[in-house]
Amino acid sequence: MPATTNRQWVLAKRPSAQISADDLRWVESAVAEPAEGEFLVRNLYLSCDPTQRKWVGGNTYLPAVRVGDVVRSIAVGEVALSRDPRFRPGQLVQGLFGWQDYAVVRSDFGSAVTLVPPDVSIETAMSILGFTGLTAYFGLLEVGRPRQGETVVVSSAAGATGSAVGQIAKILGCRVVGIAGGTAKCRYLLDELQFDAAIDYKSENVITRLREACPDQIDVYFDNVGGRILEAALLHLALRGRVVLCGGIATYNDPQAPGLRSYLNLIAQRGRMEGFVVLDYLPRAKEAIEVLSGWLREGKLKNRVDVMHGLENAPVALDRLFAGKNVGKQLLHIADHDGN
Repeated sequence: MPATTNRQWVLAKRPSAQISADDLRWVESAVAEPAEGEFLVRNLYLSCDPTQRKWVGGNTYLPAVRVGDVVRSIAVGEVALSRDPRFRPGQLVQGLFGWQDYAVVRSDFGSAVTLVPPDVSIETAMSILGFTGLTAYFGLLEVGRPRQGETVVVSSAAGATGSAVGQIAKILGCRVVGIAGGTAKCRYLLDELQFDAAIDYKSENVITRLREACPDQIDVYFDNVGGRILEAALLHLALRGRVVLCGGIATYNDPQAPGLRSYLNLIAQRGRMEGFVVLDYLPRAKEAIEVLSGWLREGKLKNRVDVMHGLENAPVALDRLFAGKNVGKQLLHIADHDGN
């Protein structure tokens, strides 16, 4: 049986810049009972993603989290109670369950809930075989469309999505350059992930280093940060180069962030810059997971997670993304699986 108390982080007010303690409120309330057609999920792990800053800031590709509601988050949990015949107690499920111990999930929300395969660890299901892997796979292959021998540059390359993008590009026979913050992250890209070059944006001139690392310019730039790094990449775009817009973490906390100045190079280079949202590709998730799983088994893909513990630390775990402290996928472990 579930506990009687549900701990939650709710949105107290919309943040004007970086999320602070004043923007959130810790609430403890009774665990809700699922009604007919609903089931109760006990959260085990929470996913920390830069897009959560956008979700609490206003409407994006999803409606904004309402003030007073639980902070939205992807989570994996176990079904504790069920009045929905599609789900039974003990099953591991993944969905948008939020920063809380327990979530009541409605049956009409069931299409957004997926079962965690029994032969896949929770950490893997929330990283390379979850939304992170799907984002990298479809963003690079469907939007970037790299060809063997081309140069692919990826920003936030030591992060969850960036590291997957770079590895997939290497598998496809591309030359890969990663941009990351700090010597340790750059060594990780070169030594463990076998990138061809790494640029430390904290200590190196990115424009100069891109010129050196990409003598034939950039065929595909996978952007996770926006800002000055995107500006630099646009300046080095090859003829008919492609820019994949996945995120803009450098601008999420700055409402006065300047716009692009070098975008006109897209005209001169006949380039293409396109945004995408991984939700559009969920009907094809099985296709991607089969390929990614194969690469994992063959040792072509490496998966790294960065795990913090305790629901009380959810704001701190999310802030690690914006401070550049994480390597790989940032997760927050809040409870153990009863079945383990």
